[in-house]
Amino acid sequence: MLLTITLTKPPATDLGYLLHKSPGRVHTRSLAFGPSHVFYPEATAERCTAVLLLDIDPVGLVRGRRPGPSLEPYVNDRPYVASSFLSVAIADQFGTAMNGRSKERQDLADQALPFEVGIPVLPSKGGDMLVRKLFEPLGYAVESVGYPLDAMFPEWGEAPYRTVRLSAAIRLRDLLSHLYVLIPVLDDQKHYWVSAPEIEKLLKRGEGWLPTHPERELTARRYLARQASLTREALLQLVAEEDEDPDAREVERDAEEAAVEERISLRDQRIGAVVAALRATGAKRVLDLGCGEGRLLSELVKDHTFTEIVGVDVSARSLEVAARRLRLERMNERQRERLKLLQGALTYRDARLAGYDAAVLMEVIEHVEKGRLPALERAVFESAHPTHVVVTTPNAEYNVRFETLPAGRFRHRDHRFEWTRAEFATWAAAVGDRFGYRVRHLPIGPEDTEVGAPTQMAVFGR
Repeated sequence: MLLTITLTKPPATDLGYLLHKSPGRVHTRSLAFGPSHVFYPEATAERCTAVLLLDIDPVGLVRGRRPGPSLEPYVNDRPYVASSFLSVAIADQFGTAMNGRSKERQDLADQALPFEVGIPVLPSKGGDMLVRKLFEPLGYAVESVGYPLDAMFPEWGEAPYRTVRLSAAIRLRDLLSHLYVLIPVLDDQKHYWVSAPEIEKLLKRGEGWLPTHPERELTARRYLARQASLTREALLQLVAEEDEDPDAREVERDAEEAAVEERISLRDQRIGAVVAALRATGAKRVLDLGCGEGRLLSELVKDHTFTEIVGVDVSARSLEVAARRLRLERMNERQRERLKLLQGALTYRDARLAGYDAAVLMEVIEHVEKGRLPALERAVFESAHPTHVVVTTPNAEYNVRFETLPAGRFRHRDHRFEWTRAEFATWAAAVGDRFGYRVRHLPIGPEDTEVGAPTQMAVFGR
């Protein structure tokens, strides 16, 4: 079985430092079920590929067992497909990289880099849809090719195997952890007995991404071999890893950001600018993506130009706060028909969001890990594909004008990045080109001749 990992950022041969495996030789390690090898079929400044080859000994898998009536232990797909055997080999060969350490290139180990992954034969009990459900929310672009069970009998349908290619700008430690967990989840079986220590492995390798993954329950259930007691315990611990009161913490963080921006009433100016931009597009059916506690929704509801308004957020508690703020229970039937609140992750394609006139991402993108932005872009600009998209985000250059903000700090503790005007313009242009939108930029708040306005807004239209 094979796994390929390719780095495309020059000098790409730094992949050897990141994996702790020199491109100049073959690295072989012995495992209980056969040797694993790491080698590099290409190693240039522009492109470097590491291959993990696992040579499973099929006889060794059954050595010592009593023969039974079934040939399955002797004739099966295990030597040829990506499975939990491959996860063991990943941890064995790339353990230091999985832990995020690189003696010579620690700065690169901490960066999101452009990686491509190839898995020639990946079992997927759930087909193409499950591959996408698991990897796309993590920011991967997914190519998945299936094969007929028998080309002579197309009515038999597809075989349960796919050739999968993944690409993302991501930290190597995260990439390896995703593969380690999700390959056996897709295969839906493990080659060893699953017991309580597997929960610890799942929590360790799922740290930072699994608690918020839309398919965390399926992932836990399959990773733990469908053992109900282990799955329940894992899910309880995953939930416990989240904030004890996430809404209270979010309110606290929002208060910090509001305190930084209070002197110029930026929140009110931002909402006013977004509403004005929506009116200018002529939109009537509007999505507020990442609506939080419903501040923008409150303003949209007041304007009867907007005939349908949908607020979407991943946090059920935030939606409850928004419902109270909007006084949904007290609305008359006609008003209530205009407004819906939906729970959903913005990095996940959602058919409910397709076909609207406009979507708003107000102070949302900076809360998304850079490695997951491509998934958000595809979910919003490609899958939902509204006629217009309004995006606002902080202007990092303006931060020096906030006297209470320490140098180098973001305005909000949950921000994953804050872009300069040039960085935002570059991102917006690339998204517009990829998905067929024109883009114009508008400042929000008082403009400074040197550093611009505190908030930047892009209005996409097609």
